Amino acid sequence: MPAFDPSKPSGPGKGQNASLHGNDHQVSERRSLRDYLVILRERLWIALPIALLVALSVGYYQARVTPMYSSAATMQFERPERVVLNEQVVDSSIRSEADLNTYRTFLESTRLRTMVTQSLTPDEIKILQRPYLKTLAAGANPPGVEAVLGNMVPQSIRNSYLFTITVTHPDAEGAALLANRYVDQFMRYLIENLGGKNEFAVEYLRKRGEELRKESETAEGRLQEYRRKNNLVSLDNSINIIGERLRAINGTLTTARLARLDIENLLGQIERMKQSDSSLLEIGYISAYGTIASLKVQLADLTKQQSILSERYLEKHPKMIDLANAIEVVKSQLTHNIQQSIADLRTQYVKLQETEASYTKEYQDAEKDQLRLGELSIDFKSLENQAQVAKSNYIQILDRLNQTTTSKNLENIPVKPLDRAVPAGAPYTPVLSNIIKTSLGLGLLVFAGVAFGLSFIDDRVKSAWDIEGFIGANLLGIIPELNGVPDAERHSLVNTDKTSPASEAILSVYSAIKIQSKLDFPKSILVTSTIPGEGKTMISCNLAASFARHGKRVLIIDCDLRRPMLHRHFGLTNETGLIPWFESGAKIPGNPLTDASLGLTKVADNLHLLRSGGRSKGPTELFEKPVFGQFLESLKQHFDLIVVDSPPMGAVTDALLISECTDEVIYVCRFNCAYRKHIRLYIKQLKDGKNELLGVVLNGLSTRRIEYYSNYRYYRSYKKYYGSQS
Repeated sequence: MPAFDPSKPSGPGKGQNASLHGNDHQVSERRSLRDYLVILRERLWIALPIALLVALSVGYYQARVTPMYSSAATMQFERPERVVLNEQVVDSSIRSEADLNTYRTFLESTRLRTMVTQSLTPDEIKILQRPYLKTLAAGANPPGVEAVLGNMVPQSIRNSYLFTITVTHPDAEGAALLANRYVDQFMRYLIENLGGKNEFAVEYLRKRGEELRKESETAEGRLQEYRRKNNLVSLDNSINIIGERLRAINGTLTTARLARLDIENLLGQIERMKQSDSSLLEIGYISAYGTIASLKVQLADLTKQQSILSERYLEKHPKMIDLANAIEVVKSQLTHNIQQSIADLRTQYVKLQETEASYTKEYQDAEKDQLRLGELSIDFKSLENQAQVAKSNYIQILDRLNQTTTSKNLENIPVKPLDRAVPAGAPYTPVLSNIIKTSLGLGLLVFAGVAFGLSFIDDRVKSAWDIEGFIGANLLGIIPELNGVPDAERHSLVNTDKTSPASEAILSVYSAIKIQSKLDFPKSILVTSTIPGEGKTMISCNLAASFARHGKRVLIIDCDLRRPMLHRHFGLTNETGLIPWFESGAKIPGNPLTDASLGLTKVADNLHLLRSGGRSKGPTELFEKPVFGQFLESLKQHFDLIVVDSPPMGAVTDALLISECTDEVIYVCRFNCAYRKHIRLYIKQLKDGKNELLGVVLNGLSTRRIEYYSNYRYYRSYKKYYGSQS
C-alpha cells in the first residue's frame, strides 16, 4: 500500500523554496541509484534496440577486418661506461635521448626499408605475397615487394636499454621474417659504418687494473689487521649484542626500581599511620598478610559475643572473663602478625636495594662496552669502505678490459640482437574476446546515453524525485492506475465497503494532508492541476469523502465553470449552484443548506455538493468579486472543510483567482503528462500568492512503476495481505 514516507523532506524547508524561487539556493535533493535505474528501465525498449544495433554493427565490422599478425624482435643497447675516458677508445654507446632518437629515425628511414627489400629472396617474397593472393582478382598481378612489407614500429622499452622491432603483416610467418630482417640489416649498417682501433685502450686498462689490484689487496690487509688487533670478528654483531644486553638490563633495572619505590612508599605510609595512631589494618598489604584476615574475623566475632553477653552479665562473670581473655589473645596474635608483616616488608626492601645496585653496575659496564665499540667503528668503517671501493674499482676495470679486448667491429657496435622474432600463433586483430568486449562496452554506453539523453529531453513528471527533488514540493502520496475500476466507482472509492489499493492510497493521502496541514478546522482546500485529465476531480471527490468518513462536515464545490463534471459523477442535474446564485444577486445566505439558488445536495454522510449550476465562458467575473471570498468564509460556519475543485492552471487562470480565497492548495500531477518546468512555474505562482501548498499528489502509476519510481516498494504485497478482504 502506498504510504506517506516520513524520511522524505516535508514542509517548506529543505530544497522547496530553492526550487520554487529559483535564485535563492539549489535544490538539496539528488537522484539516487534507484532513480537512474528507473530512467534506464523506462526507456528500455527504445535504448536497447539502438544499443544492440550499434553493438552488432561494430562487432560485425571488426570481425570482417583482415586478420593481422604481429611479431617482435628485441635488441639491446650497450650500457654507458664512465670509468675509461681515454680519447683513443671510441665510445658509441647511447648516452642521451638524442642518440636514441637518431637510431630510431634510421630504423624508420627509407634507406633501411630499401636495404630490407633488396635482401629478400624470391621465396621470401612469395611468403609475403601469400595472404594477398586470396583476394586477388583473376588475371591481376600480385602486389610488389614494397606493398607487402607490412608495418614496422621501432619502440624503446621504458627504463631499460632494450629496443623492440615490431612488424604487423597478414601472414604470421611473414611478420616474423620481416622483424628479423630489419634487425639483421640494422646490424649490418652498424658494422659497415662504425669501427676503430683499441690497442691504446687495452694497454691502459691492463696497467690500471694491476694498480687497482694492489690497492685492493693492501686495503683488505689493513682491515684484517685491525680486526685481529681489536678482537673484532664482526663489528655489527658485537654492537647488536651489546645493544640487546643494554635493553634487557634496562628493563630489569626499571622493574626492580619500580618495585623498590612501591615498597618504599608502603613503608612510608606505615610510619605515617603509626605517628597518627591510625589502624595499620587499613593498609591492604598488612590486612592480606598471613592469618591477619582470619584473626580480624575472629576478633570481630568475639567482640560481638562480648557485646551480647554484656547485656546479661557483669564484667566479673566467668563467661565475660573468658571472652575478655580470648579477645586479648587474638589482639596479641594480630599485633604480632602486623609486626611480622612490617619486618618482611623491610627485608624485601633491602633485597630490592641490593638488586637495583647490582643491575645499575651491570648497566654501566655495558654502556662502557658500547662506547668502546662506537669509537672502534669509526676506524673500522673507514678501513672497510676503502677496501670495498678499491675492490669495486678493480672489478670495473677488469669488466671494461674484457669488453675492450673483443673484436674490432663488435667493440664499437652499441647494439646487439637479443631475441629473434617468431611467427605468432594467432592474429592480434581481430580477436573475438576483444570484439565482444568492445561491442558490449559500446552497447552499454549507447544504451545509457540514449536512455539518459531521452530523459534529459523528456521533461514530464515520472517519479517522486521529479516532485521532491526538481519541483521542490512535498509528495503527499501516489495513486495507482484505476484501469480495473469502473468509471462510475472511481469518484467514490472510499464510500464503498470494498477495500482496495486505490482506496488505501486515497486514505494515505488523507493522512499526509493531516500531517502537513498547519491550520485547524474549519478551512478550505483548493485542488488543481496543470492540464485536463490528470484526475484532480477524482481526487477531490475521494479526499472530501475521506474527511467525511472521519466525522468532518465537508462541502465539495465545483468551481470548474467552463467544464463542470461533479454533478455527473454523483448522478445529479446541474440547474442550481454557483452561477444561479451569482445571477440572483450573490447574497450571503444565512443557511446555505436551505438556499434554493445554491441547491446544496447531500451525496453521502457528512458530505454535501455545491454544483456549478451551468457553464460560463467568463467565470473570472465571479471569482474576482469580493463576495466570492466572503461566500467561502460564510460556508465555514456550517462546514468543517470546503474542498474546491478548480480548472487546471495550464488551461485558464481561474485557479489563481480561486486560490486567493482558499486556505490551502493541493496540486495533482498525472504520470508522464505535464512538464516539470510548467508545474514548478505554476506552484511558484501559487506560493507567490501566499497560499499554503500542502503538496503534490502523483496520479496514474502502475503497480510496477510505483515500486520503481518511489520508495513505496511494498505496494505489491497489499493484495497478498488483504486479498481475502478485497
